Amino acid sequence: MLDGKKIVLGVTGGIAAYKAVEVASRLRKAGAEVHVIMTRAAKEFVTELTFREISGQPVASDMWAPVTHWNVAHVALANLADAVLVAPATANLLAKAALGIADDMLTTTLLATAAPVFFAPAMNSRM
Repeated sequence: MLDGKKIVLGVTGGIAAYKAVEVASRLRKAGAEVHVIMTRAAKEFVTELTFREISGQPVASDMWAPVTHWNVAHVALANLADAVLVAPATANLLAKAALGIADDMLTTTLLATAAPVFFAPAMNSRM
């Protein structure tokens, strides 16, 4: 169903971040190529290693990491995406996206992409 589709999976820092591992696995089983971007807070819940092994791709998280190939990471990911899924999407990330704030790898990629963006909100119901 998703054969050959390139999905950028944005993982934010809520307890639901552990569920994003299953999302990445299922997307891959459905034939998608999955590229994960983690926020700093997401790494408090799940490791980059986990997503690297599940996705079979490097994980992006640091805007200031040494360049391993000449390609601006957030622009390259934004351009390759057939779709972007942010799961979980915390209240913090949703507020940043709504206001156009781009202060990390995920939010800059969201601003740079022309692909459809889907959010899976995950937070306390009062938020």
